[in-house]
Amino acid sequence: MRLIPAFVLAGLVALALGGCAKPISQKDQVSSGPVATQDRIVTGSAPLQGASARLEQAMPRKILSGGALAGRTLQVASTADIILRPGEVVLTFDDGPRAGKTPAILDTLDAHGVKATFLMLGSAARANPKLVQLVAQRGHGVGSHTYDHVDLTRLSRQAALDEIVRGEAAVADALSGSGYAASPFFRFPYLSQSGYLRTTLLQGDMVVLDVDIDSKDYYRDSAEAVAARTLQRLEARGSGIVLFHDIHQRTVDMLPLFLDELKARGYSVVRLAPKNGGAFGRSVITAQAQKDGETL
Repeated sequence: MRLIPAFVLAGLVALALGGCAKPISQKDQVSSGPVATQDRIVTGSAPLQGASARLEQAMPRKILSGGALAGRTLQVASTADIILRPGEVVLTFDDGPRAGKTPAILDTLDAHGVKATFLMLGSAARANPKLVQLVAQRGHGVGSHTYDHVDLTRLSRQAALDEIVRGEAAVADALSGSGYAASPFFRFPYLSQSGYLRTTLLQGDMVVLDVDIDSKDYYRDSAEAVAARTLQRLEARGSGIVLFHDIHQRTVDMLPLFLDELKARGYSVVRLAPKNGGAFGRSVITAQAQKDGETL
């Protein structure tokens, strides 16, 4: 692994994120998130600047022309390539796929003519390979979100890399033989990460997706409340990557209202696509065995 200048590494470690997803094993419970410790990047309650240079101009309602909701396709080879213009939104869905939820979300996205990125758990992908393939067939990005949705900063470095690799491999296996490949998109569970883990993934050409607007659809709120909260936070920023989860019925119910309102307010939904064609067009992160005497 090549060395990285200290100032670059420091900048990576300092990258902040917005929002946080709860463990899927704790149904609809609100988590306060991990506690900050040395060599960790954790999130707080306030939205912070993500890794990409997204613009943050506040946007009054309906100031943009009401054109098509589907926007441009943005090809990215690294996290730094995700630069959004005012009025542009990226839709992302974590923790799926899930029967009865993911297909309904796909139908809504199709009805509005927009594409999203799904960051899938390896365990869910292994249990629902046909759903993984359906997402890819509908033209959406399929990335990974570890295998079991664990807080990677609570694991050793070796165990954390194993968890990441295992999750990506399960998603790729679910797509095997379908004619589709997994994208090199990845999101940290709870958005909790260390400088070491982030740097390792970026060196392996993985595109780490941060969060600008957390819908907090894992709260026990109504669909209308989730849509209103997400729109309010989007209006405050003017653009950004939005975090949803395709495992909640409230998200299924909220999405048509949310997308209708995006169109009415003049936003456009950007589709992310890997510049190098997918997970197999890049370097591969490997979880190498721990050397004797090495401290992780």
